[in-house]
Amino acid sequence: YFQDLLNKSEKALYDAFPSMYGELYTQNMKVFKDLYSELRRYYRGSNINLEEALNEFWTRLLERLFKLMNPQYHITDEYLDCMVKHAEQHKPFGEVPRDLKVKATRAFIAARSYAQGFLVGSDVVKKVSQVSLSHECTRAIMKLMYCPHCRGMSSVKPCNNYCLNVVKGCLANQADLNTEWKYLMDSLVVVADRIDGPYNVDTVIGTIHMRIAEAISNLQENKDSITAKVFQGCGNPKISTKGPSSEDKKRRGKVTLEAKSSAQALEMLVLDAKGNLTALKTYWVTLPSNLCSKKVMASSAADDRCWNGMTKGSYLPEVMGDGLANQINNPEVEVDITKPDMTIRQQIMQLKIMTNRLGNANIGNDVDFQDASDDMSGSGSGDSCPDDVCGKRLSKSPSTRQPETHAIPKQSGHGISGASSRSLPSAFLLLLSVAFIAAQHLWR
Repeated sequence: YFQDLLNKSEKALYDAFPSMYGELYTQNMKVFKDLYSELRRYYRGSNINLEEALNEFWTRLLERLFKLMNPQYHITDEYLDCMVKHAEQHKPFGEVPRDLKVKATRAFIAARSYAQGFLVGSDVVKKVSQVSLSHECTRAIMKLMYCPHCRGMSSVKPCNNYCLNVVKGCLANQADLNTEWKYLMDSLVVVADRIDGPYNVDTVIGTIHMRIAEAISNLQENKDSITAKVFQGCGNPKISTKGPSSEDKKRRGKVTLEAKSSAQALEMLVLDAKGNLTALKTYWVTLPSNLCSKKVMASSAADDRCWNGMTKGSYLPEVMGDGLANQINNPEVEVDITKPDMTIRQQIMQLKIMTNRLGNANIGNDVDFQDASDDMSGSGSGDSCPDDVCGKRLSKSPSTRQPETHAIPKQSGHGISGASSRSLPSAFLLLLSVAFIAAQHLWR
């Protein structure tokens, strides 16, 4: 939507300016094209100083137009340098450059930070969904999903709390994303309000061509007085053999362009985005319950005839809290709480960085986007259903249990989908695939 606003503004300029300004436009087409190119590059995340880019545009435009509007004089580069130094005092384009710089800077900072926030959120989900499973987690999933079939209880659903403990143990590191993920969602909502509110992105980006036309008209209307002031400050340039431009004279006068408002479309987009962002705020901590209810098809919490890991009956252990630190006494999955997954820790840092950028964008401060992505990923593997898993409950006494160390997953040539069906339960492929729901919501 943002890029479409910019494209429409550029097209409107190309359509209208040739007939409006003649040589003033045709001989300076590159100046206008370069401006839109810089604005587009900035929006896409290039390390460009937006204020400097706008200042450069007005400087180049003034130099070109001043020469074209005074063809009877021989104006050197040195003379133009002097003229530019006095431009702030003479204000040849009126208040347009200053006003546009303030408004466009805030609008573009907010727009590109907002779009970048979605990209970062989507990238985090993608990388986190590629984190491989530990052997202990694979065994716990196997026991949860397939052991009742081996016992002739294929119609018995896993107990809900049993499922929750397994998934919370397997997704303990992922749950630690929750705090920074929530901050990112909140920050995106705040910037969304700015985009559709005080920063008026729809009007500012969509009417850049109109502000340029206003500035040129101001220069044309005040040409004589501005030229006199420049001559007073920089001296009289030498007379040139060129005559006055008939093309310039023919096209003098103030021109008004129409603005087609699409504020309602932006308002609807922002409302839709804010709704999705709000729904996603608790995504990582509600993921276990969503997976158990939608993918594993666990029984209700009060069911006393469900699969509890050993037989058909009730499940007595308490449900663990969210996050790695709360898994120290997980009765279903051994988790070494001293060994956090480094890929997920890196994504937590990316969320913090992006939230900070959005905070700056919210107050109109520019931010520099540098790619700091991590390509670490891996594929899951595990054992089949051994006797000590399906046959009896493992001892989980915290005083005697030795923590399992989970190595950082190495890259392999295969993703999760490439793992052996014998090694990784197919049901958990479905569990991991749900992580992509967040990415899809982020891009709705």
